[in-house]
Amino acid sequence: MPDLILRKTVSALEEIWHEGGPVAATPLRRASVMSILKNPFAGRYEPEIQGFMEDLKPLGLSMAQQLLEMLGGPEQIEGYGKGALIGEAGELEHGALWHAPGGYAMRQLLGTANAIVPSSKKVGGVGARLDVPITHINASYVRSHFDSMEVGCNDAPRADEMALVLVMSTGPRVHSRAGGLEAWQIKGEDGLR
Repeated sequence: MPDLILRKTVSALEEIWHEGGPVAATPLRRASVMSILKNPFAGRYEPEIQGFMEDLKPLGLSMAQQLLEMLGGPEQIEGYGKGALIGEAGELEHGALWHAPGGYAMRQLLGTANAIVPSSKKVGGVGARLDVPITHINASYVRSHFDSMEVGCNDAPRADEMALVLVMSTGPRVHSRAGGLEAWQIKGEDGLR
């Protein structure tokens, strides 16, 4: 497989104290790390691309570790998500290569994370934005943790690049009151409930 050529990394940290209601005693914290790298398949159709997933594994672990450091360690994390922005000379399937390396990296470093890592991906031009979905790390049906974080970079992805993203959060939406399964009700049997 081709070499992984990283151009830059962009990170962001949000602290949300309120959404118009009472100020929270502790803010919800969301963080993202975006790695912008050369898309080795840009400009052509390549039938065999799966091997590049193996090359992305160290990047996934590095990004997940950076998120844990930004948010105070694995014991602070309650939500996660991942995403990929593919430059115009690439194809959506190139973003699908991030599913395993990105998701498994976060789950590996968190220790206990049973839920599937939600994701989004799209092909876009320079400056494109992506909403990365977030769900609870142990039960995808925990409604209080249905969230998203918008990510992007003013000069990426260039046509021959991909921007790979990981996101983590420390809790539910700051004024969650929409009902449904609560975090304290998780049974932990299947990653759903």
